[in-house]
Amino acid sequence: MGSSASGPGIPIDGSVILYTCAVASIPARAMGPLLREVQAYLQPRQQRYAKQWECVVETPTRAIYLVEPGHWDQIAEVLSLDRREQDAAERAHSRQLLTAGRDVGRRAEFETALEIRSAVVVGTSAGVEAGE
Repeated sequence: MGSSASGPGIPIDGSVILYTCAVASIPARAMGPLLREVQAYLQPRQQRYAKQWECVVETPTRAIYLVEPGHWDQIAEVLSLDRREQDAAERAHSRQLLTAGRDVGRRAEFETALEIRSAVVVGTSAGVEAGE
């Protein structure tokens, strides 16, 4: 996870960010600021996500939730993201879920879940405090 003095850390692995840049139509230089903006929105809502949605992976630095389809439309509307930015952010979060799934032996399960749900990755306070 990266961090910046101008914003929260990014709870997305570097390899996932690189992959997303390769498949999304957004320049690599724009991805960090985009993901920081999304985290600035998500982190204050972490408790709401924990109460409302299923957390399928939790580590000291991130929690990954399965949310309803269309949830990213709501986030994009609030943040005024264009379609390309929304797609890139959603792809990064989905790819992080699949990467985490591979690490815990649940990738096939998560691939199936993404057919009917969306993924949201929220950086935890432990990750922020650690400067990750």
